[in-house]
Amino acid sequence: MNKNQNILQDTHGRDHAYLRISLTERCNLRCTYCMPADGVQLSPKNHLMTYEEIYDITKTFVKHGVTKIRLTGGEPLVRKDIPVILEKLASLPVELSITSNAVIIDRFVDVLKANGVNNINVSLDSLDASKFKHITRRHEFQKVYDNIHLLVKEGFKIKVNAVLIKGFNDNEIIDFINFTKDLPVSIRFIEFMPFDGNKWDMSKMVSYVEVMEYVNKNYPKEDVLRLKDAPNDTSKNYKIKGYKGSFAIISSVTNPFCDSCNRLRLTANGHLKNCLFSASESDLLSTLRAGKSIEPIIEKAVKAKFKIRGGMDTLEKLQEPNLHSKNRSMITIGG
Repeated sequence: MNKNQNILQDTHGRDHAYLRISLTERCNLRCTYCMPADGVQLSPKNHLMTYEEIYDITKTFVKHGVTKIRLTGGEPLVRKDIPVILEKLASLPVELSITSNAVIIDRFVDVLKANGVNNINVSLDSLDASKFKHITRRHEFQKVYDNIHLLVKEGFKIKVNAVLIKGFNDNEIIDFINFTKDLPVSIRFIEFMPFDGNKWDMSKMVSYVEVMEYVNKNYPKEDVLRLKDAPNDTSKNYKIKGYKGSFAIISSVTNPFCDSCNRLRLTANGHLKNCLFSASESDLLSTLRAGKSIEPIIEKAVKAKFKIRGGMDTLEKLQEPNLHSKNRSMITIGG
């Protein structure tokens, strides 16, 4: 490893200051776009990172420039040692956030506050209880809905992630935007992406352009305000004039944000993925357990990062099942 070189800078000049850490492959929901209908083969418990290992690996990334960490899963809050993990990571000089389905998050309000977790992303793909049950295979809509309001009341900054699937919830786009009228949350519409076992095809995807067609048909042009996107933001942000909240579109498929990508992903079994779409992984955990430095592996993985979507730089390539089916299912990557 070149000691004078930033090991988190890839060959395209992108610096990676954002690490997303999956704490578990387990979840209390069974979302169809995330998990195959027959479930997934979970990693044996002794193959998963302990809280000490999560902390040790994270310290290495922070040493080399990571300033933002998001905890994901599965559902990260189902880990019994989540309070300890939060406390350990909160001791590092980073901005700490979490993504949750919010089913049990009301139990963790105090521990999240105590460890400086202010930004929470909540996954919610429908405002209709029956649709929610269909896509999650669980009856938890009211709990999630109530907990979003609770989190807002408790002062958290909330983003609500909705994966749009044509013919299923695309007719709720305006309902979601109207949800922001009196509630200061950001609704984020996510283009349906291909992963192992989620039966993806382009015909199911609702594109950025299509979302904006819905918006422009339902609101006067002068009331649709384009907001300034944050540096390295994955979303294009808007709000309706006079509404407390906002909405955004994450167009990973039709209009990828790869040029400004600053993200790396650590799976629950300690593998580094340099891109959400990449089928390749680098095993950091085995190296750590062998008492060796993980820095050369990190550097090699970062330098191998493709410029666009794990090498799938055209929509034609993205539609090749033999390319995206080699990737993990979303639940074992980390949301």
